[in-house]
Amino acid sequence: MNQTHSSPHVPRKILVTGAAGFIGFHLSKRLLEQGDEVVGLDNLNDYYDVNLKLSRLKQVTMQEKFKPVRLDLADRDGMARLFQEEQFDVVVNLAAQAGVRYSLINPHAYVDTNLVGFVNILEGCRHNSVKHLVFASSSSVYGANTKMPFSVHHNVDHPVSLYAATKKSNELMAHTYASLYRIPSTGLRFFTVYGPWGRPDMALFLFTKAILEGKPIDVFNFGKMQRDFTYIDDITEGVIRVIDRVPGPNPDWSGDMPDPSTSYAPYRLYNIGNNNPVELMRFIGVLEDCLGKKAVKNLLPIQPGDVPATYADVDDLIRNVGFKPSTSIEEGISRFVEWYKGYYKL
Repeated sequence: MNQTHSSPHVPRKILVTGAAGFIGFHLSKRLLEQGDEVVGLDNLNDYYDVNLKLSRLKQVTMQEKFKPVRLDLADRDGMARLFQEEQFDVVVNLAAQAGVRYSLINPHAYVDTNLVGFVNILEGCRHNSVKHLVFASSSSVYGANTKMPFSVHHNVDHPVSLYAATKKSNELMAHTYASLYRIPSTGLRFFTVYGPWGRPDMALFLFTKAILEGKPIDVFNFGKMQRDFTYIDDITEGVIRVIDRVPGPNPDWSGDMPDPSTSYAPYRLYNIGNNNPVELMRFIGVLEDCLGKKAVKNLLPIQPGDVPATYADVDDLIRNVGFKPSTSIEEGISRFVEWYKGYYKL
């Protein structure tokens, strides 16, 4: 039975992978606040500043119901042991080698974490009766699609980066396990997430740092990029609600007209995005207002692997979990700037 928000919360033991990461940290905090027990796994790799990851972790490690585990998803034996010892109710996989551009330089990192690591998670769920696997996919799976807004009911077979291909693979792998072993699985396609404690390799962080230091910022596609910027609290709320909605088979699913977002197996896909694409130049303008300082812009063509626009159709999310992201970029960016100045004591 699906839990509704009016019924009393039954605490669960939840594995959050990537717990020192941007989304994983925020999610762990929310789960702990509502009384769940969280095992937070992270390998603390140095893809970006490890000190930022450690500072995030410090916020949650103080709580008694949080257990940090330093482990690599690709460590098959370590993962099998962890699943066996802990017996999780729910697994939320947010650990991934992130970033579209980095996948052009270091493809193997994506295979190790996003493919090998994900199989280890699926096997852990299979052998330890996990009740719900929720995993991060990405808006990048829409690749060369141009029909907007991007819908989970659209076909996504034309990725333009290896990162996107690994995320699409995760969706297929999870579906296979949902079909073979009846593991209820929900994939979440996140759209450009930003906010306090964000990732230093993302535009908002890079831009803020450069503008404050008086250095030029690289603006790709001459500022004509459009992104469905989604505030971290909206992402977290969406994930929390999805955890409570364990998917069942779709009785109307048909192999003649296969709907990519549901299945005859207990499997679902959702977009979590703001449903409101913003041009990069406007985003920069709001940031300039918040910082009280103009950016020196270095206008450049679009990069390989990048898509010109993203825009999420969130109708399924609204219908099934009763939630729609709504934080404006004005509010979101100002909260980020406030955090940034506090964190770096500026």
